Amino acid sequence: MPHSLQNKTVLVTGGAGFVGSHMCERLLKEGAKVICFDNLSTGKHENIAACKKSENFIFWQGDVNVLDDIRGVFLEHPIDYVFHYAATVGVKRVWEKPFAVLRDIDGIKNILDLSLMRGVKKVIYSSSSEAYGELAGEMAEDGLHNPNTRDVYALTKLIGENIFLGYYEKYKMPTTALRFFNIYGPRQESSDYGFVVGVFIRQVLNGEPPTVFGDGSQNRDFVYVDDNIEISLRALLNKEADGQVINIGKGKPTTILELANAIIDISGLDLKPKILPDRPNDIRYRLPDTTRMKKILGVEATTQLAEGLKKTFVWYKENAPK
Repeated sequence: MPHSLQNKTVLVTGGAGFVGSHMCERLLKEGAKVICFDNLSTGKHENIAACKKSENFIFWQGDVNVLDDIRGVFLEHPIDYVFHYAATVGVKRVWEKPFAVLRDIDGIKNILDLSLMRGVKKVIYSSSSEAYGELAGEMAEDGLHNPNTRDVYALTKLIGENIFLGYYEKYKMPTTALRFFNIYGPRQESSDYGFVVGVFIRQVLNGEPPTVFGDGSQNRDFVYVDDNIEISLRALLNKEADGQVINIGKGKPTTILELANAIIDISGLDLKPKILPDRPNDIRYRLPDTTRMKKILGVEATTQLAEGLKKTFVWYKENAPK
C-alpha cells in the first residue's frame, strides 16, 4: 500500500466498533491522522486502547445521527477522507428494534452534507450483503433486482447506497459503497447480540457446544478483518471505485455446520454442534461475485478460513473475562 495517507486526516465513524477500530489502527500505521467518532452504544474504549497511545489519534464521542454532535468535528478539523461505519448492527439487536435502524439514514445524510460542505476528498460507505435479501448463487452488484424490502436493515443499507451514489452523480463528490460479507476477527462482539464466529468461539471456550439452527447447511462467505481493511483502503485510494457499489468478500462459501466443526477442531475439545430448530427469517445463502472487486481494486481476500479462525480463537482465549 503506497503511503498516500501520510499526514492525511481521516474520520472513522463507528471507530470504536469491531471493524472501525481495526481501520483506525491501520490508518495510524499508514501515517494518517485519525478521528474516531463513536457514541459507544456498541463500540468500546478497549477496542481503541492501542490507538489512544498515538498523538495522531483523536476520540470524539457523539451520535452521527444527531447533526449537532457530528458538525463540530468537521468545523474543527480539515478532514480529507471519511469511512462511515456507524450503524445499528447485530441480527438480534435489529430484530428487537427494527425501526431504530431507520435513524441511520439521518447519519448518512449528515456525513454527506458535511463532507460536501467541507470539501472532503472521498467518503466510503459500509453497506452489507444483507442488501441482497434471500437470493441463491453468486450475488453480483448489478444483479440486485428483487431486494428483500421486508427487512428494515437491508432496506436502510440500500437507501444508504443510493444516497451515496446520488451525491456522486449530482455533486461529483467521490463516494464508494462497499457491500461487506461476513467479517470476523479479534474484537468482534460475541454476546447473544453478536455474530456467529464470535458466538461459536465463546460457547466453545465455555465448554459448551456451538448452537446451530436448522440443518446447518446455510452458507456464508467469511472474510478475515485484515483482508477487509486492506480491500477497503484500496477502494478509498482508487479513483476507478468512485461511484461504484462493490462486494467485499472471499467468494468461498462455508456452511454454518462446517464453521462450528472448524472451531471445535481448533479448540481440541470433545464437542459436537448442538442442533436447534430453524430460526424464522434466517437467510440461507451468502456468496458474493467478486469479479468487480478484483477487476477494479486488483486485490483478493487471501487469509484462509482455518488461519483466520485460529488467530481469532487465540485472541478470544487470551481476552476472555477472568
